[in-house]
Amino acid sequence: MADKLRIHSLRSTTAAGSGHPTTCFSCAEIMSCCFFSELRQGDEFVMSKGHAAPILWAAYAESGIIPVKELMNLRKITSNLEGHPTPNMPMIKVATGSLGQGLSAGVGMALAQKLGKEKKRVYVLLGDGEIAEGSVWEAANAASYYKLNNLCAIIDVNRLGQSQPTMHGHNLNTYQKKFSAFGWNTIVINGHNVTEILNALKKSKSSTHHNKPTVIIARTLKGKGISFIENKEGWHGKALKGDQFEKALKELEKPGINSLKLKSDIKYEKVTYKFKNFKNNTYKLGEKIATRSAFGKALVNLGKKNKSAVVIDGDVKNSTMTEEFFKNFPKRSFESFIAEQNMIGMAIGLSARGKIPFAATFSAFLSRAHDFIRMALYSKANIKIMGSHVGVSIGEDGPSQMGLEDINMFLSIPGSVILYPCDAISTEKLVKEMAKHKGISYMRTTREKTPTIYKNSEKFPLGGLKVIKKSKRDKILIIGAGVTLYEALKAHNKLKEKKINTRVIDLYSIQPIDKKALLKNAKECSGNIIVVEDHYFGGIGTVVSEVFATSTNKINNKSIKLKHLYIKEIPRSGKPEELRKRYKIDASAIISAVKQF
Repeated sequence: MADKLRIHSLRSTTAAGSGHPTTCFSCAEIMSCCFFSELRQGDEFVMSKGHAAPILWAAYAESGIIPVKELMNLRKITSNLEGHPTPNMPMIKVATGSLGQGLSAGVGMALAQKLGKEKKRVYVLLGDGEIAEGSVWEAANAASYYKLNNLCAIIDVNRLGQSQPTMHGHNLNTYQKKFSAFGWNTIVINGHNVTEILNALKKSKSSTHHNKPTVIIARTLKGKGISFIENKEGWHGKALKGDQFEKALKELEKPGINSLKLKSDIKYEKVTYKFKNFKNNTYKLGEKIATRSAFGKALVNLGKKNKSAVVIDGDVKNSTMTEEFFKNFPKRSFESFIAEQNMIGMAIGLSARGKIPFAATFSAFLSRAHDFIRMALYSKANIKIMGSHVGVSIGEDGPSQMGLEDINMFLSIPGSVILYPCDAISTEKLVKEMAKHKGISYMRTTREKTPTIYKNSEKFPLGGLKVIKKSKRDKILIIGAGVTLYEALKAHNKLKEKKINTRVIDLYSIQPIDKKALLKNAKECSGNIIVVEDHYFGGIGTVVSEVFATSTNKINNKSIKLKHLYIKEIPRSGKPEELRKRYKIDASAIISAVKQF
């Protein structure tokens, strides 16, 4: 079967004219043992070394999940058999290809299985090259800490990377020492010996008595089975053509191999998400509470009604205020410690098993996990992310702690929801909207306490906005969100005393955005617009600019005039109000901008 999978991989990559046949050949025996002996219905398999997708598709074909003839459509725009695994192929729950991420997702899946008391297992196949990624060791740490004896990692140690030999080559002892130091059971084998592989997989199950995850370190050869490319450099990512293909096929084809059939227990299982509505806390008008605190309170109410809701923290739960969820639902609360990449990876894995994960940390630290968030998009993951301590308004902690790039980061994720509530009511209502929404959603929360300005009955649909101050004589539209909304309101009141009428909008939903309402309000304010935000260039200003750019940039035959107030330089420590004034995003800066129209 291993050779048959090799033949499929060879044929499909040659037909595509691209792909990674040599990396498929090194793991052929591992794949044949996993799919035709080890994996049972409900088990999870993650191909972390995503460039080996052709052999994964081959295993699915031989398992009867897809037609064998479909393999010849590899990498075609009309086929779901993409160059690296994505959920466009229904069997795939986690997209891979950005190396070093599969194990984190595996940790999340294994946690979900444990939570559901399922007698299932998770298998993650890694390449030796990706073991250099720090995120692998974040995941190794977490797997050991949570005693995930239902998790089995397999490393295809084929010695060769893309441009040169890997860090440790075939020094399997080094891999063993590293994983042993992280608290894993380690098994070293010949990755081309079927008996050794099957015995190792069997032994990994016995680790359930030791409460440890297991790693099988398999010595393999890149290009195994083809004499002229086996264990040779320079063949990474190269499809064989012409005489090379014919020669390779001749070496692999043996009598009866094409008629070989083996039984597989792998079947497609659809993941479903269930959400139950819950009551929000009530607040009094004027009551001061930080939106991060309201976020934490809302999570507890969510958790009471929704057993699938889980929370992952990055060792800041007493700052993001997720600690109340941890106290109320300890079994559904997971500490990632200071490992933001693995935090998002775990969330992806938990989502893949039908959980509704909320991951929370300082917004500034999410930039470290951006590639995981990017891959969450390709995984079609249902994850909710909260970033606290945004902007210069966090105050004295200084620029390293200030989230000033986060809106741009999530704007680069197509289809993601970006929310920025200003008070406790809007925060709690938007937590509910996040939980109901299927996909990636992000909420910005503020460290400072802000007064409650909305009634408890107010609704906050995704893609909406709120007109806070309005008159028929308004000449300028001021758009704020979060903490800058209050600066806009201060400016509005001072300008009103001087008989200057302004309209104030709370743009709580940055993406999706209410284009129709924005255009209507801009038209009523003669096209004079000010956007003020506690963020670097881009952010809300870019989104608003885009709305008007697509509306021919004119209102009532007059050009739109848009002034954007944002953080234009690297900030420093100071009191929040001092910092907003210094970097010109406070009420006085808004008033100055108004006078320039």
